[in-house]
Amino acid sequence: MPKSYLVVGGSSDIAILVSDLLLDDGHSVTILARDISRVESLKSRGAHVIQGDALDQETVSTAIGMALEAGDGEIAGVSHLVGSIMLRPPHALKMDVFEEVIRTNLISAFLTLSLAGKAMLKSGTGRMVFTSSVAGSLGLVNHEAIAAAKGGIESMVRSAAATYAKRGIRVNAVAPGLTDTRLASTILRSDAIREASEKMIPLNRINKPAEIANCIFWLLTSAPDNYTGQVMHLDGGMSKVLG
Repeated sequence: MPKSYLVVGGSSDIAILVSDLLLDDGHSVTILARDISRVESLKSRGAHVIQGDALDQETVSTAIGMALEAGDGEIAGVSHLVGSIMLRPPHALKMDVFEEVIRTNLISAFLTLSLAGKAMLKSGTGRMVFTSSVAGSLGLVNHEAIAAAKGGIESMVRSAAATYAKRGIRVNAVAPGLTDTRLASTILRSDAIREASEKMIPLNRINKPAEIANCIFWLLTSAPDNYTGQVMHLDGGMSKVLG
């Protein structure tokens, strides 16, 4: 049965893949994106597109309202895919840059959680998926800012899962390792850096974007009803096993 889904941060590589999967499955998709030029193909397939910032409460509310309308008053799932990368040691990181990392990653996630949660409470059902990182659970050099933001997301997800467990809402996160996307292009800017990065991963390879997208799609659509408060570590074993 077709359902309505909202993708926040819809112009990222992984968000586009998630939206494609949802459309392929026959669902209605509402996309909130800053760069709508990247989602024209999705719009041509019937996706509803709103241009704006995921930190703007009015814009997020509008996107949720559109998704509710498409789903006859119900949103089946929301995926938050807003993120950034900042690799710099604390002594070389200005406070305004640190605050921007927190705002982009954590505060925008909380805004989506708050507004989408309120909408889902009215229907008594819904799934939310947020994006963390291997840096949220593993100490990595120069990752202090992004680790603080993503660690906050993981803690937020666990608490939200508890808060809404008896109200029909499931809240989970994915925590990818290094993934071959536009966002990671500055890190993977040379063959030498790519090779060194791969050696840190037990499986000796960088994530493929489709692997992350497929997991998010599963969490939104097919995961068991008793799966909540979890962080899926999609990092080639980096955070859990010794390579």
